[in-house]
Formats: sequence, structure tokens, C-alpha cells
Amino acid sequence: MSAMEVLVNDRTGRKARIKCNSDDTIGDLKKLIAAQIGTQADRIVLKKWNSILKNQIMLQDYEISDGQSLELYYS
Repeated sequence: MSAMEVLVNDRTGRKARIKCNSDDTIGDLKKLIAAQIGTQADRIVLKKWNSILKNQIMLQDYEISDGQSLELYYS
């Protein structure tokens, strides 16, 4: 487990820096994002290079590292 910071950008100007751990799941990350930007976690869709990230997969399994940016969409 290593602490890191992930950047999320929703392409409308809203950006957030989220502190998390490499062994957090995408679902955990969505909850952290939701708490910070004030939206519901189940409405958040995260993408990396046009691939939708699945809730049950860990950040380290997607090779997401400290300082990496993810695209934030809403469903």
C-alpha cells in the first residue's frame, strides 16, 4: 500500500486532486471523488485512455500511479 494523489478532470473545468492508496479500488476512488466534488459516487464514470474503469479493480492493477490524470464523466 502506497499513498498517492490522482488528478481527475471532467473537461468542463472541474478538476480535483484525490489522495488515495494504490490498493484502493476504483469504487473506493469514486467515493473519495464524490465526497470532494459533491456528487453521487454511483453517477461517476472514470476513464483512462477511453477505457471505462471497473469498480472492483484496484488502482495498482490498472497501473495508475502517483500524479496520474483520469477522465471524469457523469452517467
